[in-house]
Amino acid sequence: MGTADPVSPTLQSIDQWDDDVRQRYDPNRKEEEFRQYGDGVRPAVREFYRLNHTNQTLAFARQKRAQWLGRHYAEAGIWEMMELLNTLVDDSDPDTDLSQIEHNLQAAEAIRAAGHPRWFQLTGLIHDLGKVLWLWKEPQWAVVGDTFPLGCAFSDKIVFHEFFAANPDAHVAEYQTLCGIYEESCGLDKVCLSWGHDEYLYHVTRGYLPEEAQYMIRYHSFYPAHREQAYQHLMNDHDRDMFQWVRRFNPFDLYSKSHSKPDPVELAPYYRELIAEFFPDKIRW
Repeated sequence: MGTADPVSPTLQSIDQWDDDVRQRYDPNRKEEEFRQYGDGVRPAVREFYRLNHTNQTLAFARQKRAQWLGRHYAEAGIWEMMELLNTLVDDSDPDTDLSQIEHNLQAAEAIRAAGHPRWFQLTGLIHDLGKVLWLWKEPQWAVVGDTFPLGCAFSDKIVFHEFFAANPDAHVAEYQTLCGIYEESCGLDKVCLSWGHDEYLYHVTRGYLPEEAQYMIRYHSFYPAHREQAYQHLMNDHDRDMFQWVRRFNPFDLYSKSHSKPDPVELAPYYRELIAEFFPDKIRW
């Protein structure tokens, strides 16, 4: 495969990665189909993972944290950012004709119907808002994708693990031991994960939400850990306790998507009130 421009989009829409994850973890898939994952993946998704695994280095993630975590880019309300995120939708996604707001409302409504508390519902509503990074010219591979620790060995539980051979960090001996630059059981808060919408939104919203919600937002794309049980050696007991909430959230993230459209106009009053319960009118992004 030829070298591609790491900034130009490879996915038809940013939802293609989400759709691929849903197919990968379809509870109706047979065990042998899980082992054969990758054989039938669309070329655009495969190329997305190649770019992600090649370009997500420790130096890159640290640079992005320095660039974005000062939250100097915008000052806006949660619903306002949901409306901005809605402009990500295009007609090329063959799997659904739902808008971003409708996707988020589906997850929130499923959580609400299951009787979970209001902070849990709000987390379902906002958990993907960090994808606004794509609107602000970040490449797709630095916005979505399975997240993974940097500065230590890449787990073979990460999908398309073979693409890490082209990552510069793969040739840094210090980064390719089991713990790398970290201490065993140091806790995930001390671990630098690959950069994307999860880490960004965690830092934007962490001052307003319960810790359980913070873990859901920060680690919902950390599939090697919460689905494949990798990187347990970097976690501490508190991480393991909090990850029950990440796993509790995951089915709503993956399986609440359907072609039945929620009505944003009808639901807006409820969710605007819910947002106001936890957030001020505007926050820094």
